[in-house]
Amino acid sequence: MTNLEAKFRLRDLKRARTAAESIGYRYRETWRQRDTFFRVARGKLKIREEPRGAMLIYYAREERNTLQVSSYEIVSVAEPAKLRAILASALGVLGEVRKERTLLMRDWVRLHLDQVEGLGEFGEIEAVIAAGDEPELSRAAVEELLAALGVERGALIAQSYFELISSA
Repeated sequence: MTNLEAKFRLRDLKRARTAAESIGYRYRETWRQRDTFFRVARGKLKIREEPRGAMLIYYAREERNTLQVSSYEIVSVAEPAKLRAILASALGVLGEVRKERTLLMRDWVRLHLDQVEGLGEFGEIEAVIAAGDEPELSRAAVEELLAALGVERGALIAQSYFELISSA
C-alpha cells in the first residue's frame, strides 16, 4: 500500500480540529497507541498496540518536494507482547512512542491529531493512494488541508516520532 504523507508540529489540537472540520473533515475516534520500533537494514519496522488490537507495520519513505511517499505493509498480531520480546531479542529496539491519536477523515485523506508523550502536539496527514494511481493526484487534497491548518511547507517534518524523541 502507498500514501502521501505530511507531518508537522501544532500549537493547538482543538483549533486544528475545528479548522479541518470547517473544510469537511469528520471526527472518527480517539485512542491511545504504543509503537515499538526495531532495528532493520532498510525502512522502519514497528509493533503498534492500541485498544482495538495490535499490528506489525513495515514502511519505507521517499521524499518528494517535502511531502513524503510511504509504502507500507500491515499484519495483524495476535500476541503483541510475545512478538515484541522476540523482535527485541533478534533485532534490538530503537525506541518507543506513546501517543493519544484523534482521527478525522474526508474521502481518502486521514488527519491524525497526535499528543505525543515527551514531544508535544503534532499533525499527520495521510492520503491513501489507490493501486496504480500516482501520489501526485493527492497533492491538492493534502495542500488544501495544510493551508486550512496554517502549516507552511517549510514546517513539514521528515523524521518519525521516535527519531524526534531520540534527538531531543
